[in-house]
Amino acid sequence: MSPGTSLRHSQSASGQQSADALSQDLFRTGEVVEIVGVSRRQLQYWAQTDLVRPSARTKGGHHRYTFEDLVALKAAKRLIDAGVSVQRIRKSIAQLMRVLPTVRRPLAELVLVATGDVVLVFREGTVFEALSGQEWVLEVAAFERDVEAWRRASGARRAKASRPSVSRAEHSA
Repeated sequence: MSPGTSLRHSQSASGQQSADALSQDLFRTGEVVEIVGVSRRQLQYWAQTDLVRPSARTKGGHHRYTFEDLVALKAAKRLIDAGVSVQRIRKSIAQLMRVLPTVRRPLAELVLVATGDVVLVFREGTVFEALSGQEWVLEVAAFERDVEAWRRASGARRAKASRPSVSRAEHSA
């Protein structure tokens, strides 16, 4: 089946969709390997461990991936390439689904950025850490005022320190 082939999805008891007839473009495993740049084994492992599951299966049990699946796979790969462990990504996904109940697929629906082993989420004008939910805010205007205050205070200290000191003997003479 090529990317142009369509199948209808029906929800199974396990939550996995099975492929039947016509609905949307689906990609075969080999195509996904080429597009996303991961191995067949990685795809299989990620599906088995619920990191990113394919949206559909053929009657023969072959995985089929939607474009949304490709986005999630690419996001997972980028986080891993940036040094985030698969376990941390999986925990982040679970936490995000708890705190953002309207988000079904965090890897495909949210903007995620890795900074070290921390996963930051950009959503609706805010940035927060995926696991703790702690907001990451840097108010640039307030920070600029702090820097200016530091400069003034620092400049005053430097000016005071650079004035020649007058000893009592010189002053009384």
